[in-house]
Amino acid sequence: METQSLGSLQVRCTSLGFIPIENATVTVTLPGEADNIIEQLTTDASGLTEILPLPAPPVAYSQEPVPEQPYSQYDIRVSAPGYETALYSNVEIFPDILAEQDATLSPLELETDEEELYVIPPHVLYGDYPPKIPEDPIKPVGETGEIVLTQVVIPEFVIVHDGPPNSPSTNYWVRFRDYIKNVASSEIYATWPEATIYANILAILSFTLNRVYTEWYRGQGYNFTITSSTAYDHKWINGRNIYANIGVLVDSVFVNYLSYPNVRQPILTQYCDGVKVECPGWMTQWGSKYLGDQGYSAIQILRNYYGDSMFINTAVEVSGVPSSWPGTNLTTGSRGNSVRTIQEQLNRIAQAYTAIPRLAVDGIYGPRTAESVRTFQRIFSLPVTGVVDRATWYKISHIFVGVTRIGV
Repeated sequence: METQSLGSLQVRCTSLGFIPIENATVTVTLPGEADNIIEQLTTDASGLTEILPLPAPPVAYSQEPVPEQPYSQYDIRVSAPGYETALYSNVEIFPDILAEQDATLSPLELETDEEELYVIPPHVLYGDYPPKIPEDPIKPVGETGEIVLTQVVIPEFVIVHDGPPNSPSTNYWVRFRDYIKNVASSEIYATWPEATIYANILAILSFTLNRVYTEWYRGQGYNFTITSSTAYDHKWINGRNIYANIGVLVDSVFVNYLSYPNVRQPILTQYCDGVKVECPGWMTQWGSKYLGDQGYSAIQILRNYYGDSMFINTAVEVSGVPSSWPGTNLTTGSRGNSVRTIQEQLNRIAQAYTAIPRLAVDGIYGPRTAESVRTFQRIFSLPVTGVVDRATWYKISHIFVGVTRIGV
């Protein structure tokens, strides 16, 4: 007899994507059973609920391509006075994994009962989606999609066309890292080995940056960066939850992409599932999972499919941040302008996220700065180390820019 497995859920509620909403009500039900409440939660001053354990299928269902659905589904309704209610239907919960649901509520302009509805379709590996149409992994210069950028730059946003290129679909402005987290959560199982997840994230990063670098769709006269169609690009799902372990990995490696020697552009690293669809010469998702089970590292998995000359490259520029990571971690005892920058930015963020301790801007990384960093990391789902590594630096910059633009 199978024992009950548990996953977990945490909801983050904000306005305009950055300003936390305190005392929002989060109601969790089974899909289509709005009156059968499983749990009701309330957000804290940082806009976060407590972590809620929820039943999920056995982990074995996501370790092989079996007919059983490997995740459970829940509806999440988020409401707060003065804001439109949002309903996230069919949120996917895997066993032993923390699912994170971002709920961005729009201020109410009129007293109405409007509700923003997000219906999450099946996961790519479980549902039925069109296979990728093959393309050259390296784009030629001078043809459609002519290269116009001189170096690889991590964009602040990508514009996602929610459908095939020629469809009359909505375009969404999505922050780059949020896009990568969404796609990875939609296309691979969060229960897989970390090396497998890392390899797939690198493939998604490189593919996306190839679209950015070559201006692929703009070169064809479109006004977007990438589509949400699996036939052309990757599956991105508006409003879907992501998984904490995937989010942490993306935050730590989002400046990386895949290269071949003497090729400037990121490689268009295409892949397929390897079960429903075969794709010789490409990585397969299930194949990468089995290699991870055998102890292969991420780069070993990638080279197994794309060749021994493939290597991990790093972009030198990240758009939309006040200054680049200094190149070394900041920790207790560090001094200088980089520490001062972090202190100034944390103080500005603390105006919106009041749990973060205010700091003296003295350029000295002491115990209080470390505590402020730990609180920030706890709120924004980073490993709580008290050390400003690259992931923490860019996350602080990201939130700082967001709250500054909004003027809160």
